[in-house]
Amino acid sequence: MVQAYRFALDPNAAQERALRSHCGAARAAYNWAVGWVSASWWQRRAEASYGLAEPELTEWRPWSLIALRKEFNQVKKTDPRFAGWWEENSKEAYNTGLANAAAAFDNYAKSKRGQRKGRRMGMPRRKSKHRAGLSCRFTTGAIRVEPDRRHVTLPRLGTIRTHESTRKLERRIAVDTARILCATVRFERGRWFVSFQVEVERAARTPTRQDVAVGVDLGVKCLAVLADSQGEIRHVPNPGHYDAAVKQLKRLSRRVSRRRGPNRRTGQTPSRSWLKANAERNRLHHRVANLRGDALHKLTTKISAEYGTVVVEDLNVAGMLRNRRLARKIADAGFGEIRRQLTYKAGWNGGRIHVADRWFPSSKTCSTCGAVKAKLPLHVRTFRCDVCGLVADRDANAACNLAALAAASSTGTAVAGDRGAQAPNPRGADQKTRATRPGRKVGAGRAGGATLPTCRQTEARDRHQDAATLTLW
Repeated sequence: MVQAYRFALDPNAAQERALRSHCGAARAAYNWAVGWVSASWWQRRAEASYGLAEPELTEWRPWSLIALRKEFNQVKKTDPRFAGWWEENSKEAYNTGLANAAAAFDNYAKSKRGQRKGRRMGMPRRKSKHRAGLSCRFTTGAIRVEPDRRHVTLPRLGTIRTHESTRKLERRIAVDTARILCATVRFERGRWFVSFQVEVERAARTPTRQDVAVGVDLGVKCLAVLADSQGEIRHVPNPGHYDAAVKQLKRLSRRVSRRRGPNRRTGQTPSRSWLKANAERNRLHHRVANLRGDALHKLTTKISAEYGTVVVEDLNVAGMLRNRRLARKIADAGFGEIRRQLTYKAGWNGGRIHVADRWFPSSKTCSTCGAVKAKLPLHVRTFRCDVCGLVADRDANAACNLAALAAASSTGTAVAGDRGAQAPNPRGADQKTRATRPGRKVGAGRAGGATLPTCRQTEARDRHQDAATLTLW
């Protein structure tokens, strides 16, 4: 299996300058690729407005990684934006930006054709020097973990000391059960990190309770309510790391606002006191994020190692965050991160993950008789069945229904939790989301036009056909 190992770095001043230079080179290559491809789009649009026929228009420029790399290798030697400094960085830095640009154009094309889930994507845009994240990926060259377990070696950057021991990865490499595929350096939460993508040989694992299914109902007051198929119900309280630090964060934010901060419009530079206060506030934000990540990893690791089947809900987290009264609580809980971690950790431990349908009425269904309520407002925290008289906690009842869904999906009992059961819907207004979106007209200001260029459609079609051929072989 492929797994990532992440370690914090402690670079010296020269190494940090080199890291920032590589990440800046990746951003510059990305901006060049976006400008080079979109320039032909705007040129063709201008020529078409002059009345030129299709054969007389400027040729479309390809956006595949191979084409971008070939053109960039010619331009970097003569273009004044790169000619004076491109040799200072590894070729992998520029390849990172070009690969990201190719992926961005591919995502835009798939969104145009309706082949990509989620919100509609616009044309790729240039990355700002002040707001873009610092990241660079290395796929070739000297990429290794040193035997002393305190240093890593990266191309052109040399040997960099790590903040923590690398023994978890080094001992696997020493016994030849792991192979490094690539490495990514990234600056986030106030420090540099390196992530190794590693191909690992793992022994087969089985959960401690292989035949037990558990339903996981996520919430705000209780982070998760676990109900297994044997009738055991457990409540995991929400740590509320952000709520615990919000008072201090407000105080530090007021301190920052009273200092002289930066202003790019007027060219004002921040004062030393502003830099100091802003760094103190950022450290608190980073601590809250680290505590949240640690708590979620411990919870998901424990669930995936214990239960053979884990049932979670397909929550519309993006839609839930639009609720201004609950957005802060939901974001602090990390619903989407919990599902992501359970998905890959269940595979590691030999279990399986089952995702309940988004419209499955887990909270409104009685876990005893299967009766479904027409309405159950969010402020009602106790479930009372009108048929059998069951009185239970709302979240515990939902978790029981999710646990029953794992067995019902395979046996088809047509009772509570069965995907084949037809629940009454007196209002007829549960599923408000459209399955498909109507076509959207593109204004004259869009360089890409209402549809993809003909040559871009042909290029994308050929690329998909090649991928399908390789899959068949």
